Amino acid sequence: MSETAIDTNELGEKIVRVLKTIYDPEIPVDIYELGLIYDVFVNEDLDVKILMTLTSPNCPVAESLPEEVKEKVKSLDAVNDVEMELTFDPPWSQDLMSEEAKLELGML
Repeated sequence: MSETAIDTNELGEKIVRVLKTIYDPEIPVDIYELGLIYDVFVNEDLDVKILMTLTSPNCPVAESLPEEVKEKVKSLDAVNDVEMELTFDPPWSQDLMSEEAKLELGML
């Protein structure tokens, strides 16, 4: 496989598609639309770094959700490695939710 076979933007889009399959167990909206994913970095070695938060530090899935994200993203063929960083700065708020998520939850 040549190094140009997959570009980082294309991989970024694939990662977002995977993230949209992961749901917060307490809210019927995927973690991407909820605004829990702050950033996704992909470098030339196809190493991925995901900066994410949780709805609260006491979230019942504080242990398992980042692990699920890591495993699902790592399962993409093109991904070399995945590093997760959990942050509560800035803390998550409903303002971070997409319009789609707000509609889904009847907030609009």
